[in-house]
Amino acid sequence: MKIAVTGANGYLGTGVVRQLCDDGMDVVAVCYETSDGVDQRASIVKCNIFDLKDPFNELGKPDVLLHMAWRNGFVHNDISHIEDLLKHYIFFEKMVKSGVKHIAVMGSMHEVGFYEGSIKESTPTNPESLYGISKDALRNMTKLLCKNNNVIFQWLRGYYIVGNTEHGCSIFSKITQAEKEGRTNFPFTTGQNQWDFIDYNEFAEQVAATIEQTDINGIINICHGRPEKLADRVERFIKDNNYSIKLDYGKFPDRPYDSKAVWGDDTKIKKILENKKMK
Repeated sequence: MKIAVTGANGYLGTGVVRQLCDDGMDVVAVCYETSDGVDQRASIVKCNIFDLKDPFNELGKPDVLLHMAWRNGFVHNDISHIEDLLKHYIFFEKMVKSGVKHIAVMGSMHEVGFYEGSIKESTPTNPESLYGISKDALRNMTKLLCKNNNVIFQWLRGYYIVGNTEHGCSIFSKITQAEKEGRTNFPFTTGQNQWDFIDYNEFAEQVAATIEQTDINGIINICHGRPEKLADRVERFIKDNNYSIKLDYGKFPDRPYDSKAVWGDDTKIKKILENKKMK
């Protein structure tokens, strides 16, 4: 199976490309400007995907398009989310018209907006940031495009990923950066929100397992399946990595659009992983 991965040089993309290579897939790693950190077992293509005239052929006629490219993902109200929305869709449209038969896109729980409880495939969306609004719009647009062209559609709804690399914009990456800089305190929120945290390697395994099969499609939660208090998860992260830095609670306010307790329904992803083990 040939899989083209956009955003392959990103924080999440590098881990997913590595996992796909470990699984024996033929991977085309599509990178913007640099391919630093990308598994060399993959075929690397450096380009701006929005500039490609015939992306399906230029990316080697992949069986699957895994779209992870997205800029300013951690700046939730950056105008680029709206500016790029049509560009993402036109890229998909070009891929479909030329022959791709399977599209998987990295989504986000921020599409749902303020919500409490388990997020299921049928959970209504009401995003409260430009990032969430754009992702949700792209989800609906891509679903319709795939339906009208008999293309497999998978929307991989991500949650909170835990990794100990300083290359990233998550709270865990920022704490790692601060620790390596020798800082003793890290300004923090109250940490009372309860979210669905998934370790980086487990995230990559779930994404790879999902796109390597076509029996289970639609919205699929890439998640751990249960909530954990932010303060508890971060304190455990600091302890597990033997960091000496301390959290300075209450320095930042909690974001008003962040859910108090939210997690993904893991019914689909558990079935996908079970099926993979049986093969």
